[in-house]
Amino acid sequence: MNLVKSELFKIRSTSTWWILGLVTFVLWALTLLINWAGSSINSSPESTEGLTAEQAEQVRVANEAVNVASNLYTSGQFFGVLMVMLLAAIVVTNEFFHQTATTTFLVTPRRQSVVLAKLIASTLLGLTFWLITTVLNLIFVPFILDALNVGSQLGEPAIWRALGLNALAYALWAILGVGAGVLIRSQIAATITLSTVYVIGYFGATTIFFILGPRLGDWFSKLQVLVPPLASQLMVSGTELPGNPPRWVGAVVLIGYAVVAGGLGTWLMKRRDIA
Repeated sequence: MNLVKSELFKIRSTSTWWILGLVTFVLWALTLLINWAGSSINSSPESTEGLTAEQAEQVRVANEAVNVASNLYTSGQFFGVLMVMLLAAIVVTNEFFHQTATTTFLVTPRRQSVVLAKLIASTLLGLTFWLITTVLNLIFVPFILDALNVGSQLGEPAIWRALGLNALAYALWAILGVGAGVLIRSQIAATITLSTVYVIGYFGATTIFFILGPRLGDWFSKLQVLVPPLASQLMVSGTELPGNPPRWVGAVVLIGYAVVAGGLGTWLMKRRDIA
């Protein structure tokens, strides 16, 4: 517990957390507006023109009230988990950037205990980001849904399930960030690499599956769950979407990545020279 408190103090003692927190708030507001606009556009009859029958069905299901509400109540996840991952990576890379790693491991020789403390602290940080954005969504989204003539949908169990799985996604991305921070010790390199891979990977994968999915069939479309950002978005869908795996598959995939990243990070930290 003292190690976790120490890691949380390290996070609070730098300006990085509130800078990324402020960026997250701005991006949350922008995402909420984009999701609102997207919900309005997709509800029009013209939204399915030019699409295949399967894609049109996906749009129809996505426009069901519970799915529109789930999307809006989890607004901010795309950039939120990215910021959490970057912060978690910085929790590790800060030690090397400020050359405090040697002191840290001299004080606590059991390196796995240090890594575990960083994992717990980063997870708590991720859940804090989730809690703040979720509270903001619960405040503002009902007004948006009312404007869309949908209703708050807060009586639907699917909404609360989506919010709970969203919390899990934030926690798992924090763990991924710690693992990535161990692999990429340079703070600048870790920030640039993770941001680039996350954003380009998401849009690249989305484009590929959108173009090739109708041609190659459902088996190929369902492979998109293997892409971490797409897996975390699948987790927060209100209902099962046509052509997509069940929500639990997205959770399992993301848990798998987190376990591998956390385990590999701990293993490498125990064996690498910290000089």
